[in-house]
Amino acid sequence: MLLLRLPLLPKSNRATSLFKSKLRALSASAWGSTILSGIYVMSGTLYIVATPIGNLEDITLRALRVLKEVDLIAAEDTRVTRKLLARYDIHTSTTPYHEHNAIVKSSVLIKRLKCGENIALVSEAGTPGISDPGHELIRMAIDENTPIVFVPGANAVIMSLVVSGLSTTHFAFDGFPPRKSGERKTFFRSLAEDHRTLVFYESPSRLLPALETILAEMGDRRTAVLREATKFFEEIFRGRITEAISWFRDNEPRGEITLVVEGKLDEANDMGEDKTEEVKSRLRKLVDDGMTVRDAVRQAAIEFHLPRKTVYDVAIKFIADQ
Repeated sequence: MLLLRLPLLPKSNRATSLFKSKLRALSASAWGSTILSGIYVMSGTLYIVATPIGNLEDITLRALRVLKEVDLIAAEDTRVTRKLLARYDIHTSTTPYHEHNAIVKSSVLIKRLKCGENIALVSEAGTPGISDPGHELIRMAIDENTPIVFVPGANAVIMSLVVSGLSTTHFAFDGFPPRKSGERKTFFRSLAEDHRTLVFYESPSRLLPALETILAEMGDRRTAVLREATKFFEEIFRGRITEAISWFRDNEPRGEITLVVEGKLDEANDMGEDKTEEVKSRLRKLVDDGMTVRDAVRQAAIEFHLPRKTVYDVAIKFIADQ
């Protein structure tokens, strides 16, 4: 039996292209079978290709070469991908691959890979598989022992983390926060004790609700909000959560947004007797001035840059002492 692997070759090699086409035509009748009259066709390769997140110049020479030489490009948004391809005079065929067809389309693409075709997976922007449906195809390719090659490039998470100025020693990416208010509160409350720098994606319309929930559940931490990364109107806000809320109330957020939030600091874990007494004194003053305990806790949390739960625990002691 002849063992044959179809390599990634320039499309200008007409003889090779014709040979590959004939082999695929033969295999199409069995659709997925790789044994053709004594010829064994090894699987093609799935290339995971990072593309620009805004500026079309942010793409590697290797990525351009791969996009030119593969047989097919599976794109999250073919309209966006075609603009990139047109910019660099690349004429490879594209096929849509998005959250609405990922399960069905993954099976189709796996079959084409098994027939020897090389396929590039690209997202709408940045690195495939990060908060997009690419992970489904990657998982199936791994299950089928399909060769996978990663072609690195732009990534909004890493860029935002680095320019935020917050700690990069330990960090976590948590995707998009939940849309519903109750779920969002539970989500951020579960992260309140995390000491790692936290990175999220968020839409413009939900940025303010997310910031307000973070303030309530995690305290007035340092934050950075990166908007329209690498594009002409790129903007980064750095400051406290309260300052970010004030800024974006007056300046409507637009475009793609990455939110970076400081992890819990040690001093917030154990305030010490002096800090505890200071908070307790402030709570007493606020309550004496007519605030409810709930409102006093919220105000003190903002003033001392502490999670509301931490101040609430002090308030419990304050009430017990009365």
